[in-house]
Parts: sequence; structure tokens; C-alpha cells
Amino acid sequence: MRTSRRRAVIPLRALSLLLGMVLATILNGPPAATAAPATARQPGPGTDYATDDPFTSARTAWWRQDRFGMFIHFGAYSQLEGEYRRADGTVCRDAEWIKRNCQIPVDEYEDAAQDFNPASFDAEAIVKAAKDAGQRYIVITSKHHDGYAMWPTKQNGWNLRDHSSFDQRRDILAELKSAADAAGIKLGFYYSIWDWHDPDFADPATFPRYEKRMYAQLKELVDNYHPALLWFDGEWDADDPTNRWSAQDGERLQTYLHGLDPDLITNNRVGKRRVVDGDYGTPEQEIPDAPVDGQLWESCMTLNGHWGFAAYDQDWKSPTTLTRNLLDIASRGGNYLLNVGPDRLGRVPQPSVDRLREIGSWLRTSGQGRAVYGAGATGLVDEPSWGAVSRSGNRLYASVTSWPAAGQPLHLTAKAPFTVTGARVLGSGQRVGVAKAGDGFDLTPAGGPVGDIASVIELTVEPAPAAPQGRGQGLREEVFANETFTGPPAVTRTDPTVNHTWRFSGSPAADVPADHFGVRWTGYLQPRHSETYTLSAVSDDTARVWIDGRLVIDATTPHGPQVDKATVALRAGHRHAIRIEYTEQTGEAHMKLLWSSPGVPQQIVPRAQLYTP
Repeated sequence: MRTSRRRAVIPLRALSLLLGMVLATILNGPPAATAAPATARQPGPGTDYATDDPFTSARTAWWRQDRFGMFIHFGAYSQLEGEYRRADGTVCRDAEWIKRNCQIPVDEYEDAAQDFNPASFDAEAIVKAAKDAGQRYIVITSKHHDGYAMWPTKQNGWNLRDHSSFDQRRDILAELKSAADAAGIKLGFYYSIWDWHDPDFADPATFPRYEKRMYAQLKELVDNYHPALLWFDGEWDADDPTNRWSAQDGERLQTYLHGLDPDLITNNRVGKRRVVDGDYGTPEQEIPDAPVDGQLWESCMTLNGHWGFAAYDQDWKSPTTLTRNLLDIASRGGNYLLNVGPDRLGRVPQPSVDRLREIGSWLRTSGQGRAVYGAGATGLVDEPSWGAVSRSGNRLYASVTSWPAAGQPLHLTAKAPFTVTGARVLGSGQRVGVAKAGDGFDLTPAGGPVGDIASVIELTVEPAPAAPQGRGQGLREEVFANETFTGPPAVTRTDPTVNHTWRFSGSPAADVPADHFGVRWTGYLQPRHSETYTLSAVSDDTARVWIDGRLVIDATTPHGPQVDKATVALRAGHRHAIRIEYTEQTGEAHMKLLWSSPGVPQQIVPRAQLYTP
């Protein structure tokens, strides 16, 4: 049992706060009570926060291609390795939430952190484990909810350099960055907005002081380590301590971060975990059963039952389960962020390393990784009961987890016309029969499976011919300084795409107020494929969409950010009349129009396929 060293001194958080306030007052004068950090851009009417379409942007291309990443939960809580022994001898178990859930007194938790010495943290070994697993990016906790910074931040003393027994000359984030760069792996940082340690966080009167330090810490991370992404957490409403993080706070933070690095990728927990926040959604410990509407997505999951290290948790998922999870996720257009939790010395548990290696071995065998990297939702076929099917260009990858009996077929249900021009089992020379059958195709392998986890049938397909790419310039946009579309429009122009995020403080034009306006788009939509399309309107407050004079989306009850969908049959090369009416009443303002079909992955309707009247 560890003996707690109680110090007859001011607790660290109080001392840090006192020193920080004195220094800040000397350098900057008294902190503002309500203002956003001075470095944040102050937008106004006319500001549009939509920078690109994450589904197609060059900025997010690597993330969409890589598909598989390593999550690392590592911090001061790792010192306890999942167990806290109270003064009465009882034991409370948890991992990264152990401080709060076991109600550890502040001074005891600070004592434990003072003993933290991850001397065995080996960045090269961790990067090698990720590389061996086939993981192409890493996200490590730079600061979890306990507020403890894992880099030598200048904003307080509650960090690995200043409050631990670790070698003060080392910086594990710098070490990991160097090793990741050398291996060609992207590095990102997890950062918790919710902070249990900083006394300024919970009080609205003092929160601006916390927020200023938070912005300064994030600037340190971006400027010093150049992460490819920031993975936020702790945005939800909570008590103990009170968490009042708001959508407005998220708006300011997103604006600030893109000012620091326009190529930075952020998850939706930078705001309030909604479809309009960040670049991608974050389902946790679950896999959506279909592609997610309106937003890229990434499932974060654990190898056992905890994110941080818990010595007692030996309930490890099997390599089969983990690999099949990856295949299901990729086939639905998502990413898989799979977590490891190093122990108090910084060592990744061997069962984690072993399982990661087996996933990587499967991915490398016979090119089976093609079913994952750069692949996504097929569009062309329904998801089968016998496995998962992903698509990369004119290749379908059918990852079969329930191999048929000899001579029995695997059926694929087609959602649009296409021809199969070739079929083979990766890693096997066996013939695969392909025959049209009912609503699709029957695939009949001549032999048995090539592995226990999944056997991949690669299909070369030829979709129905597409019309040439359009030459459109966008739709006619009329902006009204009211919600009723009355009177002359304040602005009339050509809008390249319907892809706007005005949020709380922005609007379509400098002379249009941020509340109480309406926008009407008219023109023509010209598809390249004769297929059934899904149109998705991401809006707040109201949206209506007409195609060829028919109202297909009617979301006129004022609402917060949401996705409304319609399916419409469109003809290749034909210009279908489109009309969109959007209104903003109060609060946030968003309006995006996406489409998808068997031949078109989900994306903002592109400029080239939109024409003015």
C-alpha cells in the first residue's frame, strides 16, 4: 500500500492559482470578467465559418484514407493503476475517472501525481506497436479531466514536468512526435475542456480566466508539436465541478484554432457533440449500423473495459472481434480509434501489443488492408449478413466472416445497376463464380476460407456510365433581412455551394444581422448518374427543399441543428429545378445541402453540378 505524503504547505492548485493570478496581473493587468481570449478573432455579421467540405476536402484526405488509429489514455491517474485504497482500508476501482468517482481528496491525488514517474515510456516502441497494427495515426491524452498536463506547459505547475518524479529533461509529447514523424504516422492530441482541478473552471465569474489559460495551452500544443488533429472531450453538461461549456464557447474555440492552423482537424466535442460541430462525429464504444448522415465519423473503443490502465481488468477483446470491428466501421465510411492504456511506468500492456500485432498481420496478408485503407461505404450494394463490403474506386471488397458451405453462394443485393468484370479471393487462387440472381449477384467460391478472421473477395465492378462532369457555377442566392422573404432581397448573387455555418455571430452578408434573416436559392441540379439520390439538409432553424416543383424536405418547425433527408430519383445530365428556402430566427444559423447515391459518396452538392436559372 502506498503511504501518502501529506505536506504542510498550500495545496498545489491553490498555490498555482495564486502565483498565476499574481503573474497575470503583473504582465497583463486584471483579467477580463466576460471577454473571450484576446487572441480569438472577433467575427461579426457577414462571417461564415464553413471552410470546406470535410467529405471531400484535401485537408481531411489523410484522415479519410487512413481509417485506423491508436488512442492512448495516459496521465496522472495511471499512477494508481486502477485502485485507490481509502483510509478505512476499503478499495475503490476505476481508471482515468478515479479521482472523481472514488472521491479522492485533492491533496492525496496531488501526492499520487508527485510520485508519477513513467521512466519506461518508450515513444519508439509505442509507434512501432501502432505501425505493426496497421494504425496510421495516434491520438494521446495531453490533458484529461483531472487537468494534469502531459507536457511542460507554462500555464500552471500541474503538469508532468513540474509535478511528478519524472525526468524534467524529458518531454513525452515531443518524443512521441519525433518517433511518429520518423515512422510516417500522424499525431494528434486529446484535450479535455472539463477540468476538475482548476478552481476557475466552475464559476462563471472566473471561467474567463480558465478559458484564457486553456487557449494558451492549446496554442502551446499547436505551436510546439504541430498536431494533425485535436480530439476534444468533456463538453457535456455536468456537475462536480459544474460544466457550463456552451455552443457559443465552441464557436469561439473553433474559430481560434483554425486561426492557428487552417489545416487542423477537430472532432465534434470541440462544441456540443452535434452534427454541425467540428469535422467529424465521435460515437463511443459503439459502431453505427449505417453511414452517418451529414458528418464524417470515428468510433473510439477500448481493447478491454477501460481507457486508462486498470491492473485488474484482463477482459481483453479477441483479435477476431477487433479486426471485424474495423471491417464493419470501414464499410460504413468510418474510422476506428482503438485505445491502449500504458501502466504507471509508461509501458503498454503486452496483451494490447499482442492483439494489435494480430490485427496488423491480417491487414498485411495478401493485401487484405485494401478493404480498409482508402475504402468506404459501397453505395452499390446492401450490407450482407455474412460480412462487410467496402468500396475503393471500382473495387468492392467483400470481407466474408461466415464462409458458405461448399457450392453455396453468397448473395449481394444491388442498389443500382453495375457489372462485375472480375472476382478473386485475396490470398487464394480459387475461382469465384459470379451470377446475376434476383435483386443482385450470387458469388460462389470454389474453395474454403483463407483465414479464421475474414476472407476477402475482391470484385472488379463497372458501374453504369456517368454523364460528363457539369460546368455549373452555383445557384442564385437571394438574402432577405427578414424571415418572411418579403420586400426586395438585401443581397442577390451566385452561391457556389449550399455549405454555410454562420453560427451565432455570423450572417450571409455584412449588412444582414445575425438573427432574423432568410435565404432562398434557386436554379438547377444536374446529376451525373441516373439513380435514387438521398438529399440531406443540415439546418438550424428551418429549411425547405423543392425538386422539380415538388416539396421533398419540409422542416419548417424551428429546430436546433439537425439533418432532414429525402430520396429523389434523378436523371443523369438532366437539369432538375431546385429551390431551397432557409430561415434563421434566433441563435445559431446553419444550412448545408449534401447528396449521396449508389454512384456518389456523401458530399456537399458540388458547384459543377449546380446552375443558375
